[in-house]
Amino acid sequence: MQKNVEKMSINYSPNFDTKKRSASRVKYLIFHYTGMRSENAAIKKLTNTNSKVSCHYFIKSNGEIIKIVPDLYIAWHAGISSWKKDKSLNSNSIGIEISNPGHNYKYKKFTQKQVASIINLSKNLKKKYKIKKENILGHSDIAPLRKKDPGEKFPWELLSKKKICLWHNVSEKNCKKLRGKKLNNNNFFFQLLFKFGYKCSTDNNEKIKIYKNFQRRFRPQLISSIVDQESYAILKSLISLN
Repeated sequence: MQKNVEKMSINYSPNFDTKKRSASRVKYLIFHYTGMRSENAAIKKLTNTNSKVSCHYFIKSNGEIIKIVPDLYIAWHAGISSWKKDKSLNSNSIGIEISNPGHNYKYKKFTQKQVASIINLSKNLKKKYKIKKENILGHSDIAPLRKKDPGEKFPWELLSKKKICLWHNVSEKNCKKLRGKKLNNNNFFFQLLFKFGYKCSTDNNEKIKIYKNFQRRFRPQLISSIVDQESYAILKSLISLN
């Protein structure tokens, strides 16, 4: 299956549900970063019985892929999560962890070799399990009150150009023109945001956390607490394409 992926090894984790699921149950592909200082420490955690966490694939800094849990077993990567009407996304997703220290430890760009492996692995899994591009998500999409990963440096736009995931069609010129211009009706924006798939909330602080993760995903050039016209245009575009 992993054609064009340079190297794959196996380091199975004991952390998964032992009941096998059918291939038709796989609906989502979820990206994470490890958020740890050390790559080796992250691998140890994902394969340690006491940690109670795992994933299906781990992508090292050099692009090497480690298979942690077989695809048709439920790995423990998503935690409390939701997207649209689906909840507890461990049950119907494949989780990919990418080695990166994350926001707490000098968050950095993903390496070129990692990006190449992300693209090839995603294409293969998307094709094998018939995953829709709108169901290829980040941990921060499905758990926006708890998580920021894979973050604003993840190459979502490049993945969209490779026909892997969803992206908006607002031109760069219009984005720059609308950026930072405050939107008058925030309530309608959040109604659309929740309709698009993000967790619903009536709490203003939670809304801002969710909005910032929307920006990390679809408008990484500016992550702000102010809902602006660019974000609104991007969201309307995404809903029209979804």
